[in-house]
Amino acid sequence: MADDWHVLIEEDTRETRRAEGAELKLHRWTLVATHPVDGGRERALAVAEDAALHYLPAVLARHARSGDVPARRAFLTPDGSWLVWVGQRHRECHLRVTAARLVHVREESVAPPKSLKEKLRTALDGPEPFPAPWKPRS
Repeated sequence: MADDWHVLIEEDTRETRRAEGAELKLHRWTLVATHPVDGGRERALAVAEDAALHYLPAVLARHARSGDVPARRAFLTPDGSWLVWVGQRHRECHLRVTAARLVHVREESVAPPKSLKEKLRTALDGPEPFPAPWKPRS
């Protein structure tokens, strides 16, 4: 994992909902793609730039016709990530493209199911306390 580089693509996903006669447009940043890159940091930065200049978000791709070229504004931020605005046919989307090095992986582990005795103890004594929230070490 010493040189495990990826290009991450995040999109501003939108969902429109109606509540009490009002239309609500809900926005949320979502990680939509993770692409491993061989060749180290410089290669990852080049692939991130290519993605920023050519990636088409799903919300626009669904409505694109053959030959359409969307409007695009790509900004390179001081930290090296790209913030991109893409628009086509009265639709628009924002995305962020970042070259990142994978530094930690942990697989999910699931606790074994409780025995009948433990379930009864929980029912009588109440639930176990939540784990303490994370805080910086002193």
